[in-house]
Amino acid sequence: MSYNRRSPFLPVVIIAVIIAITVAVILWFKPNNSSVNASQSLSATDNNDAESRSINMANPSNDAGISPNQNNIQFATGLENLPRSLQGTDVDGEIIIDENKQLVVTEGLRRLFDYFLSALGEEEEAIIYARVESYIRSHTPEPAASQAVTIFDQYIAYLKSIPDIENRYGNLQLQATEKGELDLNVVAQQKQDVAKLRQRHFAKETITAFFGAEDEYDDYSIEMVRINQNQQLSEAQKEAAKQDYISRMPDNSIKANIAKQANLNELMSRTEQMQAKGATAEELYNMRRELVGAPAAARLAQVDQEDADFEQRFNQYQVQKQRLLSQNTDKTQAQTQINQIEHQWFNEAERKRLAGYAALQQQKAADTN
Repeated sequence: MSYNRRSPFLPVVIIAVIIAITVAVILWFKPNNSSVNASQSLSATDNNDAESRSINMANPSNDAGISPNQNNIQFATGLENLPRSLQGTDVDGEIIIDENKQLVVTEGLRRLFDYFLSALGEEEEAIIYARVESYIRSHTPEPAASQAVTIFDQYIAYLKSIPDIENRYGNLQLQATEKGELDLNVVAQQKQDVAKLRQRHFAKETITAFFGAEDEYDDYSIEMVRINQNQQLSEAQKEAAKQDYISRMPDNSIKANIAKQANLNELMSRTEQMQAKGATAEELYNMRRELVGAPAAARLAQVDQEDADFEQRFNQYQVQKQRLLSQNTDKTQAQTQINQIEHQWFNEAERKRLAGYAALQQQKAADTN
């Protein structure tokens, strides 16, 4: 099955009024893509084969479940005979302990769980549980090892409960108002229910470590939509409100990433505007240096030069191609000569771009006309 690790949370797709914001930053009620897929797979396993091979993750030693030992599953480190999707990869995540060998819960511990859970569909629950427990105990002293295993039990129970909330609220992607705007009251209620679910399964410090960063992203995303949907604000007022919200965010990596994305959007917009006005390479470099720094500006200038070189060769290629097709009655021979030109003028990566680039140029010409 497909199981991607660490992606943003709750994609919200609504109509054109806010699609640019929602596609970019609204990622709702999915701890991450991997966690959501895991919760769906775990739920399906419970329903389809509960008696024969499900694990009572909230209490693995419970007689209702199948412990690793009952299934005769034994690992030394948890890394033996990895499923195909994990072969050749490095274990993601971390296990941190303090000077007293107590577990320090971090977001990296959750990534570690998700790394092994990504094999759901290739391996049964019991095998994955045995892998995780063996990995933890082979890399971690007590009491931190048992503390980490306990949190893994809690995490699995949490993932199994997530589909209930998702089913209760249905597809948020389709829940929009008559104006085509996202119903933020529904979003807030689902967020509240997820928060209550987390409180039932985890200690406060675990909730903060596992979900704090994405909650901050969620809050930012929701506020951006709220501002964008406020019909009482002008575009300038909306932009000012967004900047004010960002300025009040804690100074951390999340704020830095948001600022970087804002700079990237500004960079793309200003580059298009300046190029349309015939800006020189020096003018573009100075603008980019101001937004993203000198090293990035230099790399972008190099990309501009490479693009210009490619476009020049492409235009010459198009002229030659049309000449060969119009003058040669033998189309097969003409295509052979065209192929020879392609191999002479373009490398392999550039040749793959030719058809798409030609279509793009045609579209631009049609738009201009």
